[in-house]
Amino acid sequence: MNNTRQNGSAYFAAFLYAIIIGFSFLFVKMTISAAHPLDVLAHRFTLSFFAISIPVIFGWISVSIKLKDLWPILRLALLSPVLFFAFQAFGLMSASSSEAGIIQASVPIFTLILASYFLKERSSSLQKISLLVSVVGVIFIFVMKGSSQVSSGNFQGVLLLLLSALAFAGYSVLARPLTRTFKPIELTYITLGVGFILFNIMAVGRHTTAGTLHEFLQPLTDISYIGALLYLGILSTMVTTLLSSFALSRIEASKMSVFINFSTLVSMVAGVIFLNEQLQYYHVIAAIMIILGVLGTNFLGNKRES
Repeated sequence: MNNTRQNGSAYFAAFLYAIIIGFSFLFVKMTISAAHPLDVLAHRFTLSFFAISIPVIFGWISVSIKLKDLWPILRLALLSPVLFFAFQAFGLMSASSSEAGIIQASVPIFTLILASYFLKERSSSLQKISLLVSVVGVIFIFVMKGSSQVSSGNFQGVLLLLLSALAFAGYSVLARPLTRTFKPIELTYITLGVGFILFNIMAVGRHTTAGTLHEFLQPLTDISYIGALLYLGILSTMVTTLLSSFALSRIEASKMSVFINFSTLVSMVAGVIFLNEQLQYYHVIAAIMIILGVLGTNFLGNKRES
């Protein structure tokens, strides 16, 4: 009974994570229209790291990490937040939030492949077929957009978003064994700290080289930018990292990844309603293929973890 209750809370955390991530594409699009992606990431992780540091400084939560334990967490932080959020922010400069949500649905595909190799999770023939359906769904977007559009900057955006999905899949697989050693708050605190340091160094370095250091804080005078930043920094960075770490401490990486597809539906609807993005019929078909493929990948047949 206790194990069922723990799994239930893990699934709820995964579901809440997916909802928050689904809306995050909308807010990323809002922020990168007002500031350079590196500036957005620097502001975002400054806010999230200082927010999580408050309860740590006052002793409300404890973080006890030895120096020798930092290396595996630093490798985790390289995948997410560093590569995951960087690829996502730059990808959204030339791709729509609806497309980002659809491509995000490929995370379980990458997770299954990586989990099979690193965690020794096995998949059935039906799962492999489902995996192929999801891959075809992603390819379908490229084909239907036409060769002229695929060769433009939009292709770069889609490619960066795919790399973002791959980075998060790697994070999910690497985080799974680490959650057995470290508490979710410890993984969250260290990874956010790494993002805070690296993104600020890159953003300030870019401005210093260009002689535009005075522009680094300029977006913070825009109230709409601050509102979007609060969502990204608190909910979509700090809270989602905590939720994913907690969920991965209770359920397998492949099961956690399937909830990403809820964010696909949320991001598609949010992009159409709030950003007036055009949702083409092939977007809907591709999304259905990806979701059906991922559901089949996760629930057709039994995987076992050794």
